[in-house]
Order: sequence, then C-alpha cells, then structure tokens
Amino acid sequence: MTKQIDFWFDFASTYSYLSAMRIEPLAAARGVTVNWRPFLLGPVFTAMGWNDSPFNIYPSKGRYMWRDMERLCKQYGLPLRRPSKFPRNGLRPARVICAHHDAAWVPDFARAVFSAGFAADQDIGEREVVAGLLRSLGLDAEALIAAGESPEGKDLLRRQTDEAFNLDIFGAPTFMAGTEMFWGNDRLEQALAWAEGMPAKGSE
Repeated sequence: MTKQIDFWFDFASTYSYLSAMRIEPLAAARGVTVNWRPFLLGPVFTAMGWNDSPFNIYPSKGRYMWRDMERLCKQYGLPLRRPSKFPRNGLRPARVICAHHDAAWVPDFARAVFSAGFAADQDIGEREVVAGLLRSLGLDAEALIAAGESPEGKDLLRRQTDEAFNLDIFGAPTFMAGTEMFWGNDRLEQALAWAEGMPAKGSE
C-alpha cells in the first residue's frame, strides 16, 4: 500500500539525466515509490516525422538546450560533459532494466548509466561500458546483460515502448501519477506532489 509514480525516461535524454539524479530523495521525502520505466524515444520521434533528435534537427533549439543544461547542472550540483556523440544509444542498458525491473539495484544502475553518458562521455551503447557499470555495483554483468539481450528481454523493452505510445507519451522525462501525465524535468516536483496526494495503491 504505497503511493507510486512511473518515471518514463530514455538514456539518451538530457533532461532525463537531471530527473534521474534527483528523483529518489525527492520522492522519498513525500513517501512516494518510483517505478523506473525506460523506453525508446527513437520510435516516438519517427512517428512525429523526425529521423533524429529535435535538438539536432533544429540547431537553435539544440544550442538553447545545452546552455540550459549547463545552468541546471550548476544549480543542482551535477557534473556535465557534453557527449562527443549525441544522442547516445541507450538500447542495451534499457533492456537490462526491463529484464530486471523489480531489482533493488535498478535506480543505482540507471544513475550510473546517465552519469557515464552525461558526466564522463562514455558510449553507453557499448557492451563493455554497460558491463563495467554493472560490475562496479557488484553485479553479475554477463548474466544480467544476457537476460536483457535474450528474446524475452528484447520483447520486454519493445512492449514497454509500445505502452509509452499507448499512454500518449511524446517525450522524456515523463512522469505518470496514476493517469495524470507530467512532462519534463521542470515538472518533477509537481508530479511528486500530485502522487503524494493520491490514495495509496491497494487502499482503494
């Protein structure tokens, strides 16, 4: 019987990085449990007629975003190193999480992936990078990656991305408090406040 929020994110998403590094303590302070829900923005963008990140397609938008990221990271005390390639491919770590979505290590792993991508400029799509992050958490990297790369693991991420479509999610990060949608890092606190005010799951 807990109050919950679904945190929908893509590992390639700059603003998802900000939310991933902030959400757990903010949620804990409100007694809200976070469900980490990775999905792929690529198919969402394709459905909108884009073949790349809008931050690449529209240079002015991209320049603004990176400056905004610099300001926000300074405000939050987060490191930022602009990736040498953007967007990165977050398929592999997303599959790992989908195959082990209830595991206690998921939040730590997700934060490690985001830090690797946006603070260390590592290629988070590379198997050895993902394996190294898992090992740094004391986990069996080979077994966890194998589960994510299995047909079942691949299907879990595919279905989760389909679920995002069905929820009409169009960007990341997106927070779902019940059926209420909040889009963007700047809506994180509002989303958590809404979730806090909802009846606890299982108490209806």
